Amino acid sequence: MSMFKWEVVNPAPGEPVAPNQRLPWGRTIGLGAQHVVAMFGATFVFPIVMGLDANLAIMFSGICTIGFLLICSNKVPSYLGTSASFVAGVAAIRTQGGDSADVTGAILVAGLVLAAVGVLVHFAGAGLIHKILPPAVTGAVVMLIGFNLAPVVAKVYWPQDQWVALATAAFMVCAAVLLPGFWSRIAVFLALVFGFVISWIFDAVFGTINSVVPALGATATDHDRTWGWDAVGDAKWIGFPHGTLTDGVSVVHGPSFSLTFILLVLPGVIALIAENTGHVKAVAEMTGENLDPYMGRAIGADGLATAFASAFGGSPTTTYAENIGVMGATKVYSTAAYYVAGAVAILLGLCPKFGAIVNATPGGVLGGITVVLYGMIGLVGAKIWVENNVDFGNPVNMVGLAGGLIAGIGGVELTFSDDFKLGGIALGTIVVIVFFHAVKGRSETATSGEVTKRL
Repeated sequence: MSMFKWEVVNPAPGEPVAPNQRLPWGRTIGLGAQHVVAMFGATFVFPIVMGLDANLAIMFSGICTIGFLLICSNKVPSYLGTSASFVAGVAAIRTQGGDSADVTGAILVAGLVLAAVGVLVHFAGAGLIHKILPPAVTGAVVMLIGFNLAPVVAKVYWPQDQWVALATAAFMVCAAVLLPGFWSRIAVFLALVFGFVISWIFDAVFGTINSVVPALGATATDHDRTWGWDAVGDAKWIGFPHGTLTDGVSVVHGPSFSLTFILLVLPGVIALIAENTGHVKAVAEMTGENLDPYMGRAIGADGLATAFASAFGGSPTTTYAENIGVMGATKVYSTAAYYVAGAVAILLGLCPKFGAIVNATPGGVLGGITVVLYGMIGLVGAKIWVENNVDFGNPVNMVGLAGGLIAGIGGVELTFSDDFKLGGIALGTIVVIVFFHAVKGRSETATSGEVTKRL
């Protein structure tokens, strides 16, 4: 049977719809649009904080989702949104003077490495991942990636408007916890809307604010909180993403490559392996199908998607828990809905006016959203530890991981020459892996080798 033929069903409420089935097209289109809303907030926030173009990221998320479905033979219903795993590495690249072309070049190489891992897993089996990257190691790497971003919030976004940031963060926390069902899963999007609204209100009531906005210069200036809104009226409704980024690099650009910068983002590959593995297992549990034979394909497809998007200046991708949550709520696992979602995302990416609205997000709003999101990324590492019963009474886990965490989060550096340094996440990841495997097996009570439950 063709991959593009779905059995049309009209189930009773609460009855599941399998990946190879679909609802009538009207309802399928509605579900596809719902998936776009679910992925929307994080998918465009992360390109902004990485200094890349959100419009291009949205468009490539649609293209890459369709590619992912094809590579996985429509067996793994998932949406590929923008990955947060490289945000800290990108921040380090820019701190060291790299521009957007250096960023996308480093991420492209990381994508190819992830694709190679996918090929290896496809032929060797998923057990290979668990031997090299057991939960103790994976949790530590994910944790240091998230917590390494704390200075970005504190020094770049929060100071632009601390009160809007605080109000936005408070709203996002309440929305994610207190709102019912689907609404809690789009807390990032709702927080964005809330932040825009209060920024407009503050502009009208309190007037301009004096702060440093990197896009407006390196010194503090008086400006409206919604200073970027003027560009929205000038933007066209239809067109390809274009223009220049804040560092002067064209929105659509070719990558450049530097070994130093590549090493800064490679730890993100470990996080993506854990993320994809966990998400595939979550989908398998929901659908009741054995998806282990497609684990390598899923990892490899994400790697190819990341490399493909980066080759044109786009953002890295990953499977999205937000959309898995939508499936859990609706029990509709049809891949047809994801093709619709991909098509809608492509259309949004071809709307420059939409991109102008996204790029006009006030810095204070980003401060409120990222202070929560970055912390959540770090705590996913702790979640991996808890769900896999990692025993920190065992010195293999406690001591083996400790040095790498402090080196990564604290920004410790090893200088080899004027042109080559290892520090931050890159050094922290190497130390975690080397120290852990150096002492693994030295204690009879080691408990880190088995994976009992993934994300």
